Amino acid sequence: MGVKGFPTSSDIYLEAEGRKIAVVQSYKATARRSEQVVEAFGEKEPVATVADQVTYRVELTRLYATDEAISDGINFHDLDNFSLVIVKPDRRIVYTGCQWSEIAESGELSEMVAEKISVIASHRVETTV
Repeated sequence: MGVKGFPTSSDIYLEAEGRKIAVVQSYKATARRSEQVVEAFGEKEPVATVADQVTYRVELTRLYATDEAISDGINFHDLDNFSLVIVKPDRRIVYTGCQWSEIAESGELSEMVAEKISVIASHRVETTV
């Protein structure tokens, strides 16, 4: 009996205005839900917890701008309201309404590479393929 793991990603990329602008080597996604505690007068402990808004943070490593995006003069610092698409063998995950929160760059001559970009996304949609 073999051990089954998570399906690995076959394609990870950034998309803006319907076109692929950068490919991504790897990612780490975290969903965080804020919460509020409901307290009642005279009670020593909270009577309930209410879940609030969910935020998605995705750390992307080694982004390479596509040739088309480079010829269009892409600048990762100017990206606004873009999407992150992660294609797996059994499903497709799309983070939309993305904004970058941190960019760390390193590169070589004639290569448009961002070493790491942290992204905050407003929505996450998962579909089967």
